[in-house]
Amino acid sequence: MNTSLDNINKIFAEASDNVSKAANIHELEMIKSAYLGKKGSLTNILRQLSSLDEMERPKIGQAVNEVKEKIVALINRKDQELKDAAILANLAEEAIDVTLPPRGLDMGSNHPITRVLRLLENFFIKMGFVVVEGPEIENEFYNFTALNIPPHHPARTATDTFYFADNTMLRTQTSPVQIRAMQEMHAPLRIICPGKVFRRDNDATHAPMFHQLEMLVVDEGVNFANLKWIISEFIKHFFQGKVKYRFRPSYFPFTEPSAEVDVKWQSGDSWRWLELGGCGVVHPNVLRAGNIDPERFRGLAFGFGIERLAMSYYGIEDIRMLFESDLQFLEQF
Repeated sequence: MNTSLDNINKIFAEASDNVSKAANIHELEMIKSAYLGKKGSLTNILRQLSSLDEMERPKIGQAVNEVKEKIVALINRKDQELKDAAILANLAEEAIDVTLPPRGLDMGSNHPITRVLRLLENFFIKMGFVVVEGPEIENEFYNFTALNIPPHHPARTATDTFYFADNTMLRTQTSPVQIRAMQEMHAPLRIICPGKVFRRDNDATHAPMFHQLEMLVVDEGVNFANLKWIISEFIKHFFQGKVKYRFRPSYFPFTEPSAEVDVKWQSGDSWRWLELGGCGVVHPNVLRAGNIDPERFRGLAFGFGIERLAMSYYGIEDIRMLFESDLQFLEQF
């Protein structure tokens, strides 16, 4: 390896010329490696310093370091130039022709879930009900125990419910709001409880997060016939008398007697029954949890899935379509 000052100056001239000709960042990195890397020209000269005469060693070492600094400065300057050029090229490609006519702005609209929810709220508010909301993160008492759900019930398992480390959970229904309302508002009362609920379920008619609206009436002398009338009036109003519906006997821990409400809806070329939700006379244990005397008052309740109502109202076959943010689908509404 030639360690003379002339050779060092020659290396600098060569490096300077190569840097100026570099067309991109990759070429610049290759040049940097060729002169300053572990096997670079200047690095090899530095390795030879120990074999030089003591008088020559400082001169050569100083010259190499000065040339290294100059080459680094050249590379940094060229690197910035290449980056600036790349930015300008991108801007040129993305330039907007301001002389073109503007694009039309599409008007937004309410999501079908929002539409259904507002229809529900407006109907019940006109009937004298009050809208009540509650927390989405609940404890076991309000989500299960106060609703007369026994400790061994499958709804309490982690396969059905989203639990947190402190034994709280994402509520599985809006029924806990009813308990809180009874404790705070006292009887008589008429409320609806809309909101999001969460369950470990996901298919064409179930979602891990969905919206629910529950109704609660607590008063003296009310019975299942009153509940059936309220639900029937709502279904007639909501579907404008265009669907068939039915009440089926069922079981829920928090109501007795209990029933499920179905509507007959069109799925493709066929018609089938779709469950909207459950209803019933509130169980005495649930009234007691809400500090209501079951000997004096009775409760009527139902819980409907908003997505199920939207599916049957608009003829949507898969509940997941309501959550996919598909503009082509949403523009239909």
